[in-house]
Amino acid sequence: MLDLLAQNEFSQEFAATIEEQVMQKYGDILYQEHPVSANHLPMSVDNRAAQFSPFAALTGHEEAIQETARLTDRRHEMDEESTRLLNERYHELLERFAEQPWISLTYFVPDDRKEGGKYVTVQSTVKKIKEYERQLVLADERIISMSDIVSMQFLDRP
Repeated sequence: MLDLLAQNEFSQEFAATIEEQVMQKYGDILYQEHPVSANHLPMSVDNRAAQFSPFAALTGHEEAIQETARLTDRRHEMDEESTRLLNERYHELLERFAEQPWISLTYFVPDDRKEGGKYVTVQSTVKKIKEYERQLVLADERIISMSDIVSMQFLDRP
């Protein structure tokens, strides 16, 4: 119990020291009234709130976000359509596989050294379809993953 009293006395002594230091530094202005200008009216609450509202450093930012959302929705619709079309072409390839149709494939090849890559278009016949691996093996032994293919078209033989 005496320890608590000693701590309490220490805290009171510490608080008194801090108060004394504050009074030495700011005692002359601490209890003065807020100055009121004789030339200017006080600022309204609305103007004061506007002064401290978030600063819109990026003008047009909200419009850019809405445009990006609109384009993303459009891109998503196009992706669904191209996926549907690719699925149709793939099923047609399965049906016509025995006749070895001549096709044009456009597919993505990732860059080994950096992010990104390039799109490559090749015309060939399909030698083998690896359904489990989701790969096509072309006549030149090139293996293409179905997930990399962005377009497939059937062509007349050259």
